[in-house]
This record gives sequence, structure tokens and C-alpha cells, in this order.
Amino acid sequence: MGEFDYIAWLRARTPPSQRIRVGPGDDCAVLETMPNRPWLVTTDMLLEGSHFVLADVGPRRVGRKAMAVNLSDIAAMGGRPIAAFASVALPRGNTEVIAKELYLGMLDMAAPFHTDIAGGDTNTWAGGLVISVTVLGEPGPQGPILRKGAKPGDWLFVTGPLGGSILGKHLDFTPRVREGLLLQQHAKLHAMIDISDGLAADAFHLCEESGCGAVLFADAIPISDAAHQILDGTSPLVHALSDGEDFELAFAVDPFAGEHLLNTQPLPGITLAHVGVFVEEAALFLEKQGVRRRIEPRGYAHPFGK
Repeated sequence: MGEFDYIAWLRARTPPSQRIRVGPGDDCAVLETMPNRPWLVTTDMLLEGSHFVLADVGPRRVGRKAMAVNLSDIAAMGGRPIAAFASVALPRGNTEVIAKELYLGMLDMAAPFHTDIAGGDTNTWAGGLVISVTVLGEPGPQGPILRKGAKPGDWLFVTGPLGGSILGKHLDFTPRVREGLLLQQHAKLHAMIDISDGLAADAFHLCEESGCGAVLFADAIPISDAAHQILDGTSPLVHALSDGEDFELAFAVDPFAGEHLLNTQPLPGITLAHVGVFVEEAALFLEKQGVRRRIEPRGYAHPFGK
């Protein structure tokens, strides 16, 4: 059983609830505590040794990332973050310095997005640093934009270059909250996700939820400079397809809206790229120089098992 198999197993055993409009499987849960007043809720955990090496990056960058990955999930639904709650397990030793720097890092990221750090829990233990942040948000003008909703014929866009995040972007990215909101002023967004597992894997997540497939255009995928700098025998294109933690947005719109976005490029400082099209066949394809072949939706997944 892999990570995504476990999520599927969990979803099959999650009973429906009148108060939970969207449960496990999307970027955020959608709770409706009052009629027509949904809340977005997301949570992520970072662990020393898996997501970062504390001695290399320092607690302030860890705190920044812990907040940013959750804000990125809110962005993936086109929402506005409101409040955050953080629970930390601090390594015994230089605890006070780590705790203060961790908080300042979270604040560095939360403040520009008007997100209040409203509470949490703090413990110490003999292990490494662990931090879990939960963020509450409200939907944007188009309501919660789910992974479900892409249609055959829709165009697939991304908000920036991909691949090579291990060289630094995975720690220092800016979540696309503003961009997710601004896009809604220019196009009807059918489905959206943030690219945390890799373009191929996350595009396939959109396909799975929407009941369709997609063709990715190899020559149109924006590849980061970092992906070109990694000399590990893997091509920059494969890095762009399968490296995790780019945290750009990938979204589906109809072709008319897609043409408008390409022509107007309405996001300041960002070039939107048309990287694919959704198709009826429930599979993922890569098209290069007119040749289309089926590919596996490879990306990062936490290992399960022995």
C-alpha cells in the first residue's frame, strides 16, 4: 500500500456528513457550519529528517515552510486564509531559541496574507523537530474550487516554472494565494490543485477526481533553471514532471477562457503556461513533437510499508 492507496482506503471508510461538504482527498476539507457559509480547513505536518535537516536550514525557514504549505492548500481552492493553529514537538536542548525562531518564521509567512496565528500546542521530546500547522480559510468569489470539475476539452495551465525544488524553492516558495484569487476575476476555474507531488502526479489527481484524462505538452511545460542545474542523469523535463514541492497552481479552464488568459496574462510578474488538455480517456499522456505516449503519473509520495 502506498500513500495514495492509503488515502483511497481512508476515503472509502469515511461516512458522509451533512456538515462536511468535501472530506479527505482534496486540498482542503470544506465544512458548512451554517447554511451557505463554508469554511476551508487544511493541515500539514513537517518532520525533521523527512522534510528538512534542521542543522542545515534553521528553524526560521522551517516555520516559514510549515505555514506556506498550508496557505498553498488554501490557494489551491481559490480561498483566503483566515487563521492558523500550530502544534510543535521541540527537541530538547536549545529549545527556547528553536521555538522563537520557528514562530518568527511562521509569522513571516502568515502576516503578508493577513493570517492570524490563533493558537496551538507546544511539547518537548527526545526526537527531532516536528511541526503541524492547521489553517482555516474562506472560499473566494467562485466558491471552493475542487480537484473535481475538469472536462474533456478543457485546457490545463500552470502558474510558473517547475522542477528542481530541492535546490531551495521547497523551503522558500511563496504560496499562490493572491494569484488564486485574482484568476477568478478573469476566468471560470473548473478545477485546481497546487503542485506538491509533481506536475504529472497532480495533473492525474485532477483527472481521477474529474473522471477524465489529460495530455501534457512536453514543449510547453515551463522548466525552472534549478531543474537544468541538477546533473543526476535525469532530464530537466522529467524533473519538471515528477519533482515534488513546486507549489505552483495547476488549473482547468475552457478553451475560450484559456485563450483570454494566454493573451492577457493577468497575473503581475507571472507568465501563465498552457501545458495540456483534458481528454475523455482516463489516462495520462505526454505529447512531444507530435508523438503522444502514455506515461505513469510519477511524483513524490511518502513510502508506506517495511
